[in-house]
Amino acid sequence: MKGEVKMKSKMKWVGLFGLVLSAFSIFIHFLLARFTQMGVADYESSVTIFSWRPIFEKPIPPTNTPSYRKLWGPVKRLESLYPDSNPRGYYADPVSETNGFIFVRIQGGFHEIRNSICDVVVVARLLNATLAMPEIQSTTSSKGISSQFKSFAYLYNEEQFVLSLAKDVTVVRTLPKDLKGARRKKEIPVFKVPYSASPFYYFHHVLPVLKKHSVVELVVSEGGCLKATLPPNFEEYQRLRCRVSFHALQFRQEVQELSAKILQRLRAPGRPFIAFDPGMTRESLAYHGCAELFQDVHTELIQHKRSWMIKRGIVKGKLSVNSAEERLKGSCPLMPQEIGILLRAYGYSKDAIIYVSGGEVFGGQRTLIPLHAMFENVIDRTSLSTPWEMIRLYGKEVNLVDTPGPPPFVEEVTKRAAWKNAGPRPRPLPPPPARPKSYNIEGWWGWVAESDNEPDSTVIELRTNAHKLLWEAIDYVICVEADVFIPGFDRDGKGHPNFASLVMGHRLYQSAASKTFRPDRKEVAKLLDEICDHRHHANHTWLETVRRHLTKTLLDGIIEASNKSKPLSFLSHPVPECSCSRRDSFEVSKNSSSPLTSQLWTALSVAHQCPAWMDTGPISQSKDKENEEDVDEDDSVSELFFKQNAENHEGDAEVNIKEENQFEDQEDDGGER
Repeated sequence: MKGEVKMKSKMKWVGLFGLVLSAFSIFIHFLLARFTQMGVADYESSVTIFSWRPIFEKPIPPTNTPSYRKLWGPVKRLESLYPDSNPRGYYADPVSETNGFIFVRIQGGFHEIRNSICDVVVVARLLNATLAMPEIQSTTSSKGISSQFKSFAYLYNEEQFVLSLAKDVTVVRTLPKDLKGARRKKEIPVFKVPYSASPFYYFHHVLPVLKKHSVVELVVSEGGCLKATLPPNFEEYQRLRCRVSFHALQFRQEVQELSAKILQRLRAPGRPFIAFDPGMTRESLAYHGCAELFQDVHTELIQHKRSWMIKRGIVKGKLSVNSAEERLKGSCPLMPQEIGILLRAYGYSKDAIIYVSGGEVFGGQRTLIPLHAMFENVIDRTSLSTPWEMIRLYGKEVNLVDTPGPPPFVEEVTKRAAWKNAGPRPRPLPPPPARPKSYNIEGWWGWVAESDNEPDSTVIELRTNAHKLLWEAIDYVICVEADVFIPGFDRDGKGHPNFASLVMGHRLYQSAASKTFRPDRKEVAKLLDEICDHRHHANHTWLETVRRHLTKTLLDGIIEASNKSKPLSFLSHPVPECSCSRRDSFEVSKNSSSPLTSQLWTALSVAHQCPAWMDTGPISQSKDKENEEDVDEDDSVSELFFKQNAENHEGDAEVNIKEENQFEDQEDDGGER
């Protein structure tokens, strides 16, 4: 009897110990899930097999070969151009006593936000004002983003921003309490700043009010509140723009870390890569009248947006536009298929790595199918990151349930009453019960056929718009660091320079010699129409024409950008204000026999010589180093995407070699006829 009691007592103790152990285990798991999300994310990324599995058929040619230099090498004529945005004369530090505070609310997309921030810093310097940390409307707490980030800090590093501009303007994180309360009560003056306002606008309109009230609020909604081109005596303010954009505006740590990881994964195979920005947004297609590039519901969406723009005075033209004519004029973006044709014709093999940037490609992945057919390694941000990494990037967000509202009861009753009071039988069947509708911003736009008005954005859609800023920030870093960059379009939905233009401006500032194609869309449209009926069997004369055109755009595109893009956005072409030239480059350019080189340096107007410490070595003046076009195309590279029979290829081998050698000789002469 006593033995049974002891056994039961032991069983109770064992059971109690098991319960305590289980509770302790649950507690430990809760702590791990709560406080070690970073570690779990790192572990997840280390064991995850990404969706991108690179396919390489041929080894990359050695870096010292002509073929490699032609495809991936730097532009020799631009190697003497260096970044230099430091002040070049007397430049006073900001004074402690300013005229007041400037608070700024910025609206728009990624490139508009970046342009606007640079402009407001210059405005604060112009007016001798203290700048409160700008508020980005797309990243406020009302948009459903994580509460651990304030508006500006959701995208950029606040501390870096303040410290980098310490010798330019005084930046505070928030307004004083009294002014903050006055702003909540809407007691401070507000200026809706026009696009590309002149400095005199601020001197004559904003400055008197600022001195009177000690604070003003600026609302910037057009992607820029200061003229891109300023008078010569304002050149130091242009360099301030460069210091803001290229040095002070650093992304927050999580964005930089994930961008570095994605870049590392891109370079893991040991091969260079191409970055391609399609620039195909609904707004840009609508503004430029390119609706007929699509033959489905997307055409209706573009036309709907264009009608909306016409009603608000954004677009001055007609609703119906001949998209084919606009394409021939170069007003429409190059489709991904057309970009693929250009790259294959230039000599890039089908196993080249192509990174597609852009938070949203209008038309969806369907428009990228032809590009995937031409290149086997077409990837984007989603192929090189894990869900855990993206969750960490977004921060801790509240779960939102976007449930559609109930169907309108009154309308249903009215329809049924009309059916009951209809004429003699047989009557049509009664209308089906109304079902709640939910519209997906990235999916099928069901409202187009039923309403002239777009549905209001839900909180989830607003949060997605904030996420897109982070996606574009990652793409921005990747595109700037890419070995080759090519844009599909360089204008946004207001006719201003877009994301791709900012990337090209940053690359021109940071590494001017990096290969950046700027295809002439008007010329490309003509070239592609020449082979529209035999696109997969183009002749070698056409190939030479395409290669020559793309080679010329490496330099001619810079000259064109200085004439067309810079008057609209200084950051798209920050030369010569923010660049310097190597001391020996002047002798090289003077002694050069190429008229294109002289024309290029005349257009760049880089008269400022770099400091002595930048002279790392002499610039080669030999012909094969001066000309970036002096590259032979081997027969394997010139296979391109054109599917030819093996017999024909073998029979034409000798002809191909002769034509390639002839093309090389023509390029050595300057790449022109």
